[in-house]
Amino acid sequence: MKPADSNGRVKGGADAVLTASGLGVGFFPEGKARLEVVGEVDLCLRPGRTTALVGESGCGKSITAASLGGLLPRGMALDRGEIRWAAGAECRPGRGLAYVFQDPGECLDPVFTIGSQIREVLPKEERGGAGERMSALLRTVGFEDPARVLASYPHQLSGGMQQRAMLALALAGRPRVLVADEPTTALDVTVQAKILRLLAELQRQENLAVLLITHNLGVVAEIADEVHVMYAGRVVESGPVELLRNPRHPYVKGLLKALPRLDGADSRLEGIEGSVPPLGRRPAGCRFHPRCPLARAVCQEREPEMRRRGEEGAVACWACGEGGWA
Repeated sequence: MKPADSNGRVKGGADAVLTASGLGVGFFPEGKARLEVVGEVDLCLRPGRTTALVGESGCGKSITAASLGGLLPRGMALDRGEIRWAAGAECRPGRGLAYVFQDPGECLDPVFTIGSQIREVLPKEERGGAGERMSALLRTVGFEDPARVLASYPHQLSGGMQQRAMLALALAGRPRVLVADEPTTALDVTVQAKILRLLAELQRQENLAVLLITHNLGVVAEIADEVHVMYAGRVVESGPVELLRNPRHPYVKGLLKALPRLDGADSRLEGIEGSVPPLGRRPAGCRFHPRCPLARAVCQEREPEMRRRGEEGAVACWACGEGGWA
């Protein structure tokens, strides 16, 4: 993990493709004050490494990812923090940055063939030999008959094939950063495993920096190198993926307790009571305190800052610092 300051803020390194510091996204409803959607998010994306953003729905994972490429919904804006790209790296969707989303059926245009959609993303200097490059891309993502796939429309492909076509589409622009936003959620379990293995293989082959958005901690433990756990728009714990073996934050502990066990040790699931607070109704102090079994008065009064926990990462929790009670 890269060096960090005393507050746990990750510093970019010479090998970082993208470094984001203190990112904040605001929602600006007409005639009303700014509402914070995401705040104080730090990321350091490096070639050949997978960084995971995890948390429940509504925690700000996808909005954080969308902000990196200027893909925020209407009414939202990236208005806090800084994004720095490595020298020579482009920072726009389709070139230095590529996205693979949750449902490929909604992302692929139904009225154009797969070939025509991939051709559109190719750099201009490669469109002369587009057929050969497109066939190579499809073989890279596991298609044995690229000619047939290039001539197919999205509806003629299965869900797993559509997602592999989306990966080929993402790679066509030779990106340095690949954002995979819940790339397997819409697929059945066996196809999910194949796509995850393919994603890991492509990362190694292309030396990609991957930002993986998911709520599935099992997936994170399998393929991620680093993890940032988000809650209500803020990162509450981050570090090497090994932190999942011994998390400090009560929220992360709760997420892990909600996972089914396959070893038969204890089949009971312990859910986290309550739900993520909606935008505009986030509590003062620690945003997790209404659901936290360890909450004290200070948790309701002041928001904790990210603090280092040695080489194991950083955590934002009053109960986890010096003199804490966890």
